[in-house]
Amino acid sequence: MIPESRQDDKAIAHAANSRLVHDFGLLIKSATLLEQRIDSALRRECGISHTMMEVLIRLCRRPGEEVSQRHLADDLTLTSSGTTRLIDRMEESGLVRRVPSPEDRRVVLVEPTEDGRRVFLRAADIHAHVVEKYFVEPLARDDYTRLTSALSEIHKSLREDVT
Repeated sequence: MIPESRQDDKAIAHAANSRLVHDFGLLIKSATLLEQRIDSALRRECGISHTMMEVLIRLCRRPGEEVSQRHLADDLTLTSSGTTRLIDRMEESGLVRRVPSPEDRRVVLVEPTEDGRRVFLRAADIHAHVVEKYFVEPLARDDYTRLTSALSEIHKSLREDVT
């Protein structure tokens, strides 16, 4: 008879080596490594982090759109205090400025500065190069299309099933 702890070890090893654990781990590792490559390139070439780039993307997406600090926090899935610290650093670097909302004095809007727009254009080129090299080029066109379609479906499912 096999001791109970040995049976538990087998069950634990089986669970740790499951296909789902492996596949999800591969997704997370790949996304993390890609994010690190993007972040390193942006820091080296533009002096900004990938998270700062995400703020600039959001602010530059629709010129003239009023974007509150709260909406940035929601879009970036950061806490309010984390967003405040990030915007503080970006403001100190001259990339963004805070302005009061004309409709509600309790709301703080964030907009890119001219320097922020200039840095964004350079960062967008760097970002595109890294994404193309590590996310697009390794795959055949049909595989890339299936991957992005599948990721879109996963994202949709997660957004719909908010608990």
